[in-house]
Amino acid sequence: MLSGALEVGFTTTLRLLLKAPGRVALNVIFAALIIAGFACLQQAVKTVPLGTGYAVWTGIGAVGTVLVGGLFFNESLPPVRLVLIGLIIVGGTGLKLLEH
Repeated sequence: MLSGALEVGFTTTLRLLLKAPGRVALNVIFAALIIAGFACLQQAVKTVPLGTGYAVWTGIGAVGTVLVGGLFFNESLPPVRLVLIGLIIVGGTGLKLLEH
């Protein structure tokens, strides 16, 4: 979960970098979030299957990034997009529930 949240952080930072290129502090934060996110993912796949860990990580990142985009960057969130994001959540949850 933490790894997915860090992914949302680095995608959000990437968006900020596109608006303010060359900001050293943002570049450092971006790199730190990527490293921390991958480190957390590495720890997670020690206890869950690799495919499940990766799917949940990318799912949290995708859902969180879409929501951040809609809430903070004025990106559209039409109902069909929210339904499709919901399917990502259902898929990630299903993988986690079926893990052995």
